[in-house]
Amino acid sequence: RAPLAGTRRMPHPLSPEVFFDITIGGLRAGRIRMKLHAHTVPKTAENFRCLCTGEKGIGREGKPLHFKGSTFHRVIPGFMCQGGDFTKGNGTGGESIYG
Repeated sequence: RAPLAGTRRMPHPLSPEVFFDITIGGLRAGRIRMKLHAHTVPKTAENFRCLCTGEKGIGREGKPLHFKGSTFHRVIPGFMCQGGDFTKGNGTGGESIYG
C-alpha cells in the first residue's frame, strides 16, 4: 500500500491539487486526489505540497521529506485510511519541512 506522491498545477495558485498513486502488492490500485486550501492554511498546505513533491530533500532524521513509498498504517474499509508517516511507518513519526 505504498503511495507515489506528486503534484499537478491548478489554475488558482492558492488551491493546488496533489495526488497519491496507490499500489497494493505492487499493483496499481488508483489515485487519490486532494485539493489544498492554501488561502486558509498556507503553511500546512505548503508543507503537505512539498512532502508530495519531495522538493525539500532530506529531513533532520536523515530520511527524504517525501510521502513517496510510505504506507497506510491504518485502514478501515469503507471509512478511512491513515498514512504519511515516512519516518517510522506506524503513525508515531513524521516530519515537517519547517523542522
